[in-house]
Amino acid sequence: MNFLPNSAKARDVAYFLHPYTNLKTHERDGPLVVTHGKGIYVYDEDGKAYIEGLAGLWCTSLGFSEKRLVKAAAAQMDRLPFFYSFFHRGHDKGIDLAERLIKMAPAPMSKVLFCSSGSEANDAAIKLIWYYNNARGLPKKKKIISRKRAYHGVTIASASLTGLPANHMDFDLPIERILHTDCPHHYRFAAPGQTEEEFATQCAENLEKLILAEDPDTVAGFFAEPVMGAGGVIVPPRTYFEKIQAVLRKYDILLVADEVICGFGRTGNMWGCETFGIKPDMVTVAKALTSAYLPLAATLVSEKMYRAFVSESEKIGTFGHGHTYAAHPVCCAVALETLDIYAERDIVGHVRRVAPRFLDGLGKFADHPLVGEVRGVGLMAAVELVKDKKTKAPFDPAGRVGAYLAARAQDHGLLFRANGEMLAFSPPLIITAEEIDLLLERLGRALDETTEWVRKEGLAAA
Repeated sequence: MNFLPNSAKARDVAYFLHPYTNLKTHERDGPLVVTHGKGIYVYDEDGKAYIEGLAGLWCTSLGFSEKRLVKAAAAQMDRLPFFYSFFHRGHDKGIDLAERLIKMAPAPMSKVLFCSSGSEANDAAIKLIWYYNNARGLPKKKKIISRKRAYHGVTIASASLTGLPANHMDFDLPIERILHTDCPHHYRFAAPGQTEEEFATQCAENLEKLILAEDPDTVAGFFAEPVMGAGGVIVPPRTYFEKIQAVLRKYDILLVADEVICGFGRTGNMWGCETFGIKPDMVTVAKALTSAYLPLAATLVSEKMYRAFVSESEKIGTFGHGHTYAAHPVCCAVALETLDIYAERDIVGHVRRVAPRFLDGLGKFADHPLVGEVRGVGLMAAVELVKDKKTKAPFDPAGRVGAYLAARAQDHGLLFRANGEMLAFSPPLIITAEEIDLLLERLGRALDETTEWVRKEGLAAA
């Protein structure tokens, strides 16, 4: 560690435990310390500007300087800084937001249960599914199916849903009753010559086989992101959700749509469910609900589930679940203002207008010697690096090339997520065509520099 005494980097390393970070490397190198933001840019302590190519963590949809959200928070803080929703009590902002979400939901929903993060929203969805089946007199129907490479959170239950090895290893996860089926990534997992439709059929058949092996009377729910975000921006193959939903209906299995990343315009529709024809029984939301200006999330439930909750809570005497900060009035005020901005500025329409420039521009890198696949929808995409374009062979060790490229991009003023060799992009929804061009130019420079480094290191295929 070679930092100036009492510098931000030195104090960070001394006191801050960072998520999703190689802690040993962090002790040596320290963090990028960001101090302020404007539009799609964030600025470090030296004043250098970076395009935030992931919108923070897929979340800062309106950029880093939306004054209307600041004013909404300040006004509500002055008016009612906190109130709760326990014990038959509530507040106007929570009521207004619940009504707004139910009216705009991608499928008929009845009630909204608020919390503070996407992890909590998915964790609550699991609990509600268990509660629902107990209320129906089906105490054995409790198993939940997720997918390999899914990302649904980091609480004990939601991290079990998450299908990424690093989220399970040495955390003693997944817990019992959480299962995983195929990752629907055609490029990586389809057989040679297999069409997207054929691969989708295979995924649905394998799901049904898993349900039958486990006993359909014990399987309660299926969680799915419309587009798998942190797992690599994996866009479902054609007909996938049509075929998956047919299997779920056949065996009375609830479908939970995790819209934490895809919701509020990211895919070119208000909801990822609309983009891919998903008709869920529950929906979880967070992130862009407030443009990440304050933490807020929610689990939306259907009427059939809510009616079962009513009878069960009457039997027990209470609905025994809730969070202190659920429906925090300041967070709700910011969410309402965020939704107003989406509507007034036609943010979904803007995404549709600029997405072709974004996706086509990234698509041009498909011919780059390091790039195996470019995939995406709306304003979310991934560039997957490979050692050999013909065989799709990955680099070994995994992550080294992706980390090097991300560092070069950072040098050029571009931030994104390198998940191994999968480079994820999800810029703020307000990004302009000109800013997209600048993002692409900076990425191109980093790719070219990485290609030269790979050659010198002898990492490329012979």
